[in-house]
Formats: sequence, structure tokens, C-alpha cells
Amino acid sequence: MTALFVTATGTDVGKTYVTSLLARALRARGRRVQALKPIATGFDAERPEQSDAGVLLSSLGVPIDAAAIDRVSPWRFAAPLSPDIAAAREGRAIDWTALIARCRAEIAAAAADDAVLLIEGIGGAMVPLDETHTVLDWIVELRIPALLVAGSYLGTLSHTLAAAGMLVARGATLAGIVVDESPQQPITPDETAAVLRRFVAPFPVIVVPRVATDAAPHADESSPAAAKLVALLDRCDCDDGVR
Repeated sequence: MTALFVTATGTDVGKTYVTSLLARALRARGRRVQALKPIATGFDAERPEQSDAGVLLSSLGVPIDAAAIDRVSPWRFAAPLSPDIAAAREGRAIDWTALIARCRAEIAAAAADDAVLLIEGIGGAMVPLDETHTVLDWIVELRIPALLVAGSYLGTLSHTLAAAGMLVARGATLAGIVVDESPQQPITPDETAAVLRRFVAPFPVIVVPRVATDAAPHADESSPAAAKLVALLDRCDCDDGVR
């Protein structure tokens, strides 16, 4: 696989965590990896290391400086809002044509370098980017497999099934669903995943522990969760995902 788009059911459910874990896991296995977070909101220029772009750069082992941030995350906005609104607050707009061209260029470069390119989206799959386009439109336009990240919070079943349904309905290739553990929830992430599997087969559903406890340690590149992420990506590489 040359490229994978990491999207989610909503904001703050773990896209960056999953993307960075996958990047570290691939690197630990000797794979070449590149990453992009083309659009970022809530960006604090005084603390770039705490941004999603900063986390991704760390997972790649790349120093966090202005040039690296510009390369990984070229469209950055201060307000922690949807991209269309955050851009409007600054008198700006996301150039759709330029966004797609940039992503396609990075996909081609990754292919030439025999690398995996991880493109992290923003917010949920239906978040508006401008007056007419959503993240889902972005995924469909790039024609690369999408990994859907969900939380294990109350309400996630409806959110996840709706997002997965929209991806499939638009003809996107769904690589799988990752249930990223949410803190202090009424059921376990494994229970959440079990319910999802009943409704989304044959799409794979895996769990990534995120809350550090004795029973569910924080996942790292050598963890079973990381191995499952790599296996999911390799499965998609073999069969071009599931539509």
C-alpha cells in the first residue's frame, strides 16, 4: 500500500494517536513511512510540539521545526473549530484544488520512495472543509483506503455505523475500523468492537488500548495493538481493502 487516509467518527477520538502509533509500528518493522496532517485547527504556534503535526513528526523521528511543520501541515488555523469556520475567522479559505494536488504529489513521492504515506484528516468524516466539500469528499477524491477511528464512548455505535455507511455509500475503500479506548465509559472497547463486528462484517474491527491500566497498558509500537494495525494495513495492501 502506498497511502492510507485516517479519518474518524468525530473530533478527539484518537486519529493522531492511531496514526502516530501506526507510523512508529511500521518504522519499528523496517518500513519507510511518511505522514501528513494537511489541515489543522486549534494550532498554537507557540507550542508546535503539542500539535497533531508535532506528534506525527515525533513518531517519524523528525525534528520539530518551522519547515517540518509547514511540510506536514500546510493549512493551519488558530481557532479550534471546523476548518471552514476556522479559516473564515482568519479571512482565509482552504484551496480545494491545491489540497488535492498536494496530497496526490505526496502519494506519488511515497510510491517512488517505496514508503507508506499516512494522511490524517481532521475532525469526523463529514466535517466541512469549505463551502461545498467535506472530509468524505477529500477521501473519495484521493481514491485511497480509509481507516475509520472511533471511540468507545456511549453513542459511538451509532456514530461509527453512520460514518462507515457513508464511506461505503460513496464508494470509498474502507480498510477497517479502529476502536480507540475512551476513558470512563460504561462498557469496554472490546464490547464495543464486538457489537460493531455484527453490523460491519466483513470489515475488520480492532481495538487500541489508550487508557494506561494494568489490564490495558498504553499501546506502543511493540504492542499487540500495533501489530494488529500493521496487519490490517497489510491486509488492505493484499486485497485493496473492502468496498
